[in-house]
Amino acid sequence: MNFIRTKISDVIIIEPKVFEDNRGYFFESFRQDLFEEFINKKINFVQENESKSHYGVLRGLHFQKPPFSQAKLVRVIHGSVIDVAVDLRKKSPDFKKYVKVKLSSENKRQLFIPRGFAHGFVVTSPKVILSYKVDNYYSKESDSGFKYDDPLIGIEWGIDSNDITLSEKDTNAQTLEKWLKTPESDHF
Repeated sequence: MNFIRTKISDVIIIEPKVFEDNRGYFFESFRQDLFEEFINKKINFVQENESKSHYGVLRGLHFQKPPFSQAKLVRVIHGSVIDVAVDLRKKSPDFKKYVKVKLSSENKRQLFIPRGFAHGFVVTSPKVILSYKVDNYYSKESDSGFKYDDPLIGIEWGIDSNDITLSEKDTNAQTLEKWLKTPESDHF
């Protein structure tokens, strides 16, 4: 496995070694020991989630508030997405900056997003199946997020805004500015 630090060093791209022949391919999609050695800390993934979406579906930008914050390891099983992680850690030099990475079934890359980040993706293929591991259980009461097109962040999603499909939750999401004024934002 090849581990690549992004411009926000805690967000990591993982590229597997893929072995291909006339039968197909094989790769290790996750190795706890190598992963923990690279990030230099223990991590315990406790839940795995999967979603299926079609072209233009944008999910995000989502996060869970402490104490239910989640680190995520995201990968695409079929299709492609532009995956985004936004740093919400107020004491970080990268506060309000983001990393944007193409994940696809072809490049087999994964993205590790630590706690303290918002996460979202937009589908760039006709359909996508996306899977991600998390290190904390989902809590409905701690579920939060902000608008995908928030001007404080200015993410270029890479597709025409007319092609974007949002859930009701994401359509009605708060602004980051509003969330930053809440006491809960101080816990990041």
